Amino acid sequence: MPANRRLKWIGFAAATGATIIWSGNIIVARAMNQVIEPATLSAFRWAIACLALIPFAWRGLIAERNILKKNFGYLSAASFLGVTLFNSLLYMAAHTTSAVNISLIAISSPIFIVILARVFLKEHITLSKAGGMCLAVLGVLILASEAEPAVILNASFAAGDAWMLFASLIFAGYSVLVGKKPSELGSCTFLLSTFLLGLLMLLPWTLAEIILKGLPEFSMKVVGSLLYIGLGAALVAYALWNKAIETVGPSASGLIYYTLPLFSGLAAFVILDEPLGLIHLFSGFLIVGGIMIAAGINSSSRTA
Repeated sequence: MPANRRLKWIGFAAATGATIIWSGNIIVARAMNQVIEPATLSAFRWAIACLALIPFAWRGLIAERNILKKNFGYLSAASFLGVTLFNSLLYMAAHTTSAVNISLIAISSPIFIVILARVFLKEHITLSKAGGMCLAVLGVLILASEAEPAVILNASFAAGDAWMLFASLIFAGYSVLVGKKPSELGSCTFLLSTFLLGLLMLLPWTLAEIILKGLPEFSMKVVGSLLYIGLGAALVAYALWNKAIETVGPSASGLIYYTLPLFSGLAAFVILDEPLGLIHLFSGFLIVGGIMIAAGINSSSRTA
């Protein structure tokens, strides 16, 4: 297999792995919705990820300290967007918005990624990419509405919808910043430095929540959920997502994000016993087909 094709499949596999793990994060977020406040949940998530990563990355952090100092502004921006804000806003949005609205608004993130990548990374938006994106969006809309246009037309919007839209834009900004990661900065060093900086910037918000609301009760369910989002949705998923962006670029990686509702639906079927039907199969066909059309044009390019 040619090297470019092999890199492309590695990138798509990494983006798919991250998306699968993040689909489980949605299930956990719903389960923890009334148990832990948003910033507190995020803080525990990133603290667990840091503790797990430090034994493997602390040497690189010390060895590359001059590179870290040189790129401190860039790292602070990436940390603030991807660690401090994104998941905290997502958890906050889940308190006041419906699952249908979350599905509809979440599909804006890949669109934001393509637009920002065009502006800041000069990635081209081809006719095939635009057409494939439209097909994937149609598939997500059908999945979210269960093929009932009235569901979308009659959807009511709450404050959480604005937070979710903001979170989608934030995630797009983070993804584009990862595409500009300095080549001399190691992957583990980048992960640990952004996790630590993001957690540090999250602490004032977290402390305010703890003072006002207190700490949650740490049952086995809560501890298991925190371990999943800390080790899986934070550490492993972010490592995979960053690898995907480094390999195929933010736009191609963002296209895989359209499969999030599919994996979330499958997780709900397995864990929550929610039904699956022909509409899921049809919408999945549209989403995957749209991704294949859109990614086939520009996915072979490598963005460092």
